[in-house]
Amino acid sequence: MGTDRAGEADTFPKLLIDNAATRGSRISVRHKDLGIWQAWTWAQVLEEVRAFSVGLEELGLKRGDNFAVVGSNRPRLYWAMCAGQALGAVPVPIYADSVADEMAYVLEHAEVTVVIAENQEQVDKVASIAERVPTLRHMVYDEPRGLRDYDRSKLAWIDDVQKVGREKLAEPGRLARWEASVAQGKGGDLAVILYTSGTTGRPKGVMLTYDNAIISARNGNVFDKLDETEETIAYLPLAWVGDHLFSYAQHYVAGYCVNCPEAGETVVDDRREIGTTYAFAPPRIYENLLTLTMVRMEDAAALKRKVFHYFIDHARKWGEKILNKEPVPLSARLIYRLGDVLVYGPLKNRFGLTRIRVGYTAGEAIGPEIFRFYRALGINLKQLYGQTEASVYITAQPDGEIYADTVGKPNIDVDVKIADNGEVLFKSPGVFQGYYKDPEKTAQAKTPDGWVRTGDAGFFDPKTGHLKIIDRAKDVGRLKDGTLFAPKYIENKLKFYPNIKEAVAIGDGRDDVTVMLNIDLVAVGSWAERNGVVYGSYQELAGHPKVYEMLEKHVDEVNRSLVEEAVMARAQIKRFLVLHKELDADDGELTRTMKIRRGLIADRYGALVRALYDGAALADISTEMTFEDGRKGTLSARVAIRDMKTYPVPEKAMEKAA
Repeated sequence: MGTDRAGEADTFPKLLIDNAATRGSRISVRHKDLGIWQAWTWAQVLEEVRAFSVGLEELGLKRGDNFAVVGSNRPRLYWAMCAGQALGAVPVPIYADSVADEMAYVLEHAEVTVVIAENQEQVDKVASIAERVPTLRHMVYDEPRGLRDYDRSKLAWIDDVQKVGREKLAEPGRLARWEASVAQGKGGDLAVILYTSGTTGRPKGVMLTYDNAIISARNGNVFDKLDETEETIAYLPLAWVGDHLFSYAQHYVAGYCVNCPEAGETVVDDRREIGTTYAFAPPRIYENLLTLTMVRMEDAAALKRKVFHYFIDHARKWGEKILNKEPVPLSARLIYRLGDVLVYGPLKNRFGLTRIRVGYTAGEAIGPEIFRFYRALGINLKQLYGQTEASVYITAQPDGEIYADTVGKPNIDVDVKIADNGEVLFKSPGVFQGYYKDPEKTAQAKTPDGWVRTGDAGFFDPKTGHLKIIDRAKDVGRLKDGTLFAPKYIENKLKFYPNIKEAVAIGDGRDDVTVMLNIDLVAVGSWAERNGVVYGSYQELAGHPKVYEMLEKHVDEVNRSLVEEAVMARAQIKRFLVLHKELDADDGELTRTMKIRRGLIADRYGALVRALYDGAALADISTEMTFEDGRKGTLSARVAIRDMKTYPVPEKAMEKAA
């Protein structure tokens, strides 16, 4: 039924039909609900999607319409995307934690006609801004709790939509009509609009075709030898391109099983129950797991803590060499095996990564120390460099060529080059069609001859042939003396410490580097209990002198490590402060993918930035913040600033830097 040049299905609805025909009895998706795993085969998923699709058609969804999908990772929200695509409509996934104003912008900009929402919370958000979206005609919801007494004129339960669809499919010719609609779709058709996280302003709608997503997914599967036997867990935002490729495109192409957790809080436990073989997560997920582990170990008995650190130190020395099958002394190998029984194995089981065959981190740079920690445990964690505009894949690390400071080689069918100004450019089958309703921004991103500007600065390592990403090109700068300033590089070194949740480095065009830190409340709160530090709020804990003393040691260690690196040796941290509040996506300080909005932070915390550079020991700040119920408030504080010792730069490092 309509295939691409290679004789393979070229849209997701066609892939679904093929999977139902060739592997219909295999489990396609599971969902844990009320503690019980519910499962659907590929044949059952086809039946669910087909009924849903026809029901949506009865609601008026038609070819060329854009429809939104908002909520957490639930089977019926993934099915909604395929159901709409079968009609020729285009899904627009939206971040579930978007505040109403953010959601309104996307719904209005994308001219959405139907919203498919997870629950009452999302329905209420859409209803509160519905008058700003003149194209919106209907809402459909998955979870009925709390929605019984709502106005039904423009609101429907998925069960009822599917019931109508099944009734219509029983009519003569309706099934053939639906199949004809699926057959009408082509690989070059628009498949999805994914909005960027908006680090520099309003999000942009990235338009990807079926060919973009499916060919990229197929190449990714070939690269890592992924097949229908894989088990994955879907927990990343539906609106993030990583989840769209990992939990939707690769899932449909390879035919493997996607597992939807019961809740965000149960992901690790659910992953352990399933025994996932393929994992994909941004660095913050791995950072959080490591933080919780270190906090728990600090609370453990002295003997357990000593055993843990002994074997972890041994793993850091030998683990990655053993994973890479390099020559290792027999004694080191035997100790590692014992460590696997006592520490590494239980730790991997606790993370739910015992059966992992391929694990990726992507989305932003991961701290090398954090990356090496997981590799040392024997987990095949690799780095991937990608973008929404690339349908994810630009580079990836082949097995056996894993380096903490690189992001791999160009993926299958991908070309990468470095511009004269150091910016990374690429060409691939995944190159997006453009930004929705924004030809000007599209022209800025794509060169006339088809290359895409990534906005990242990088270079190819001559020793390995792997790409190294320094930072966002616009963020890389220089100190007044010409020293390279790569803020993300410094921030990742700081975030290796479990006590530091977020860091913002400042220094471009200035004499010295300074940083603003966020403490991790779980890690520092646990430390405070053990050290007799009494506090009544996040603000009070963040400003405590003993917390500053602890963080000062971390910053000092970062300075010691920087002085050993030729290019960054002069970019040591001169002063630091601890912010009185956590940086928050609801306050606009972080994107929905938890990336720093540097421009906004520089403006909002301008008083603190000035104090970091004028020698002040204290600075007053008042900051607007958004509470969970949407109310606004102001938080005022007096923030302390600490001076740091910096270390002499070795002459060899000065020569290399020059």
